[in-house]
Amino acid sequence: MLVTGGGTGGHVSPALAVIQVLRNRDHGIVIRYVGSETGIEARLAREAGLEFVGVASGKLRRSSRGPLGLLTGANLRDAFKVPQSFFQALKAVKEFKPDVVLATGGYVSVPAVLAAATLRIPILTHEQTVTVGLANKINGRYAKRIALSFAGALEELPPDLRKKAFVTGNPVREVIFAGQAESAVRRFGFDPVDECLPCVYVTGGAQGSQILNSAIKAALPTLLQQARVLHQCGEHDAAALRAHHKTLPVQLQHRWVVRPFIQSDELGDAYALANLLVSRSGAGTVTEACALGKPAIFVPLVPASGDEQTRNAQRLVDAGAAQIVKQSECSGESLLAAILPLLDAPSRRAAMGSKAKKLATPRAAEDLADALLALVKK
Repeated sequence: MLVTGGGTGGHVSPALAVIQVLRNRDHGIVIRYVGSETGIEARLAREAGLEFVGVASGKLRRSSRGPLGLLTGANLRDAFKVPQSFFQALKAVKEFKPDVVLATGGYVSVPAVLAAATLRIPILTHEQTVTVGLANKINGRYAKRIALSFAGALEELPPDLRKKAFVTGNPVREVIFAGQAESAVRRFGFDPVDECLPCVYVTGGAQGSQILNSAIKAALPTLLQQARVLHQCGEHDAAALRAHHKTLPVQLQHRWVVRPFIQSDELGDAYALANLLVSRSGAGTVTEACALGKPAIFVPLVPASGDEQTRNAQRLVDAGAAQIVKQSECSGESLLAAILPLLDAPSRRAAMGSKAKKLATPRAAEDLADALLALVKK
């Protein structure tokens, strides 16, 4: 099987979840991952023990100003990478000779899908959000099957593609279910003396969120009086936040653990320790919150394609499983106004978590694995 997709962890994690299911069923399966050498997929695929082939990747940066807004220097530079990426992908696919291709979106997936289609290899695409991304709209034209995480995404597809679509939900990796709060305390360096305090897990996604980081930093003096904070901040703000960590009173430093990135083998422990999630609302994080039954406060990224993060989060809000703090209103004060009442109400958090779990799709990875194997048999 050839797998492609990336740019964000939300495109990579579902692929890794399906790969794990297939490996569990067939220890002889051979997998090659094609993506951008500079994308998060390169690191995550190699961490999972997969062969990875990097190709050049060009990105179309859309604009609210219409077609003229596309004429930017970055878009023009990336336009020259498109032919290069296709021929690199064609070489990788032709050499590997896969029986089937799984594409999980992101602009880097398009060259590999086009190459596979050229060689008449069956393709299955998977869309993680309610809003079908541009890459998957292109990929769907060449796919045999189109897997969706939400039934509402069907309306996002052109009518001629809907007959190929089916709903599976969004797969999550097994590792997130394997965590233990006790080992998390040791792993992340929290002081056991604070174990009576709830833990807030803050994440802006793999790349971090400067807006969320700034707001949490402002909230810390009050927040750390009542909670521990595990904070995935991304590389960009890591040095500044580490420097700020040293300025805190010593008794509070142990209550705030700030990390650029939570590794795959750490993620289960992070969730096991967390009593409340404060995060962006990418498809992967929202799906994980549902799978684990975690109450959440979401700060959706705006702008995002089709305002997808707001739509992702709103589904949980409507179910009573989450709250939204708008990006334009995100500050230390607004986050505290949302967080503190939940810290004081464990029964309310439990009720929110229960409602989140009702939205989970626990068989998503299994159903996608079945669909891929069915394409091979055809």
